[in-house]
Amino acid sequence: MSKHNETHHHEAPASSEGAELQTVEQLQQHLALAESALKEANDKMLRSMADAENMRRRASLDVENAHKYGVEKIARELLNVVDSLESGLETVTEPDQVQLQHLREGMQLTHKLLLDILAQFQIKQINPQGEIFDPKQHEALTTQPSDEIEPNRVLAVVQKGYIIHDRILRPARVVVAKAT
Repeated sequence: MSKHNETHHHEAPASSEGAELQTVEQLQQHLALAESALKEANDKMLRSMADAENMRRRASLDVENAHKYGVEKIARELLNVVDSLESGLETVTEPDQVQLQHLREGMQLTHKLLLDILAQFQIKQINPQGEIFDPKQHEALTTQPSDEIEPNRVLAVVQKGYIIHDRILRPARVVVAKAT
């Protein structure tokens, strides 16, 4: 029996060594697969980071261009107003009554052209004559006693205001009536 036991004793270590070698080989394969997956994940992460940085740069450039050229459309339209004013100024030499009348008419047409252009861009004039004073849209320059109009109403508009969409571009500057 002692030989039988010795044989088993010798076989066990031999199969144990084979199992250990197989386990080492498996671990090396797993390690190689894990390293490959890690390298691939790192590559993907670096590409994603580069893509995100490129998108950030493009978005930043788009915002910069929007700030630079955002008024381009309205500026192009306003050139018609400049042309109209220049044309009117060139025609006036020695103003007589007829030329003054034509100049006035030309200025009125140019004024209308300008207001129409502003309206295209949702910019509207605020002319609050006679309205109740609204501090959100009006700037009171002074108050003045009046019998003609009730208190806290706009007695006179010193400078018209403007609104773009629903935001005040410039408040109307007004004189507000107060009780006498």
